[in-house]
Amino acid sequence: MILKPKKLDQLGITASLACALHCAALPFLITSLPLLGLGFLSNSWVEISMIFISMLLGFYSLLTSYPAHKRITPLLVLIIGFTLIGSGHYLIEGLEGLLIPLGGLSIAGAHFLNWKYNKSCCV
Repeated sequence: MILKPKKLDQLGITASLACALHCAALPFLITSLPLLGLGFLSNSWVEISMIFISMLLGFYSLLTSYPAHKRITPLLVLIIGFTLIGSGHYLIEGLEGLLIPLGGLSIAGAHFLNWKYNKSCCV
């Protein structure tokens, strides 16, 4: 394993919070991004990449530490988070500004729970 579960969860929390902030702030900042030279942040590939990286990191972190603490709650919260993000992007676009940041916060919460459970066991 390259990173310990504790570090993976810390990285996952950071990435998920960055994703939530990106999604929450982007509608307000989108008009000024080109002026700041950051127009690429509004590209759909940036969002898809962030989601994909968060998904890989999340599932890897939670699935590798599951055998130690044997609690499914972090994985369920992670799935709920990605469901919220997917719903905001593809099903309920009118609530995108609410669902996607909530999904990012849920993913961060899943990593936090996983980190907490790992801390309480012998990992």
